Amino acid sequence: MRVLVSGGGIGGPALALALRRAGIDVRTFEAHPGPAAGLGSHLGLAPNGLAVLHALGAGEDVIAHSAFPSDTIEFTNGRGRVLGRLRDGSAEHGDRLRTRTITRGRLQTVLAEAAARAGVPVAYGRRLVSHTDHGDHVTVSFADGGTARGDVLIGADGIHSPVRRTMDPAAPGPAYTGLLNMGGSLPAHLLPATPAGTTRMVFGRRAFLGYQTGEETALWFVNLPHPDVGPDTPAPAGGWQRYVLDRFSGDAPYIAAALAHADPAAFTPTGIHDIASLPRWSRGRVGLLGDAAHAMAPSSGQGASQALEDALVLASCLRDIDDPAQALATYEHLRRDRVERVVALGRRQGSPKLAGNAVSAFLRDLALPLVFRAVARTDPHREVFSHRIDPDRPVRPAGVVR
Repeated sequence: MRVLVSGGGIGGPALALALRRAGIDVRTFEAHPGPAAGLGSHLGLAPNGLAVLHALGAGEDVIAHSAFPSDTIEFTNGRGRVLGRLRDGSAEHGDRLRTRTITRGRLQTVLAEAAARAGVPVAYGRRLVSHTDHGDHVTVSFADGGTARGDVLIGADGIHSPVRRTMDPAAPGPAYTGLLNMGGSLPAHLLPATPAGTTRMVFGRRAFLGYQTGEETALWFVNLPHPDVGPDTPAPAGGWQRYVLDRFSGDAPYIAAALAHADPAAFTPTGIHDIASLPRWSRGRVGLLGDAAHAMAPSSGQGASQALEDALVLASCLRDIDDPAQALATYEHLRRDRVERVVALGRRQGSPKLAGNAVSAFLRDLALPLVFRAVARTDPHREVFSHRIDPDRPVRPAGVVR
């Protein structure tokens, strides 16, 4: 069996590693010219995602290249009043599985290098434009005029997946959550230091800041309510950086003072979208993985980890089930309920960022301490973080082939 994987971000190289571990031939293609090692945006890798990376032999490299552990969140309002603190419980899983903050570009690079060492290099600069399922094989066409042939095609090509659009043109598109996202890095001394292992989340009156400081560098992101943007959306008067600084007027002065020193390119906005549910993750010999199947808001803290889980489960299904369509249907059957619960969790956790005005911010600041105390008692992370996948466990066919 030969599996074609479209997408060289996080899920694609992870799937390549899992497939190679399962003894399956795999070819991976990526539209961009490289793994974008300089991406300033960052993400959290939770214990369940780190467990997958260790199973794939990439866990120690990822930990070595992560910025810092991050197992506690401190919430404040825009004036600096602490609204609550939550531990995510990941420290209980040991240092190897303690939640880590890492830049997206660094994670992509580590995974691409691990795949190359395993004999599955990512072919960059190959943008998939269409595919055809012939019943007994799949062919893909690239923008450069080239083609490739395989037994299975997996779209690990992101929230705006070309594979998904071709596979199911009637599938619902991503839904905008109402928030823009921007982020990057700063010298650590420009922001008030965060306690060890702690990310600080600041609910400003009109925008939201998250950051964590290390010895030399601070990683930060901003979310703010705004209509969705596209590549042709004009920047506000004065540019996006000035717009963000204005959104934090009336909040603690250190926020705007620090962000004024950031690289203006870090303020390129991206709309935060999610996909609550797709009618199908596969059709015949073509399937979807990660954001292509179930994009979730960053507030979930699980986007990368769920894509990694997908990779391990999908590889096992393709290893143990001879019929590709049945293997893909079984993968969806095993994964759908879990990821859709996590998508819903991300939406709920992101909703307080949508205050948008002084009155709603005031009411939010009154309510959030009660919310955080309730969350601390229920510990919603426990079920998500404790999930483990045994890649050696045989998989039996399940689900309905469509």
